[in-house]
Amino acid sequence: MASSMKSSLIVFFTCSLFLQVTYAVYKTEVKCESLPNGDCAFAISSTGKRCVLEKATRPKDDLISSEYECKTSEVMVENMKEHIETDECIESCGLNRNFFGISSDDLLEPQFVSKLCAPACYQECPNIVDLYFNLAAGEGAYLPDLCNKNKKLQSSGAAEDGVDASAPSPSFF
Repeated sequence: MASSMKSSLIVFFTCSLFLQVTYAVYKTEVKCESLPNGDCAFAISSTGKRCVLEKATRPKDDLISSEYECKTSEVMVENMKEHIETDECIESCGLNRNFFGISSDDLLEPQFVSKLCAPACYQECPNIVDLYFNLAAGEGAYLPDLCNKNKKLQSSGAAEDGVDASAPSPSFF
């Protein structure tokens, strides 16, 4: 009887150890400072903060060299964590992976707004839309209004690259 209890305990501890090791191996954590620069822009860390690619100056052989590194910003994302943006979203939204910092400047470019408001981006890339929705709000603008204004400019021929559809307010807020 003692032998069967001993065997049961050994099996129990072996299974527990196996589960702990499996959890540790498969647990993924997105830490901005650990991301390669090519994955940094538009990524969201495990803590829900946006990652940003920043210029870092470091002394190098009595000179100061500029390198880029991925950092954790103080910008929180409410409904997403542990996200690295897909190449499809980067392309369809008119962005690139070498985007530095977080800025609303792109919202002044009609061609960018056209891509951002197009269904391929606006409906399929909630992380990017969330970022620019909040950047627009920080500038006192409402992204769906910018999209509609841009669409009107497109249809009047005042801008290039038409918007495929009017943009409703993001439904993931």
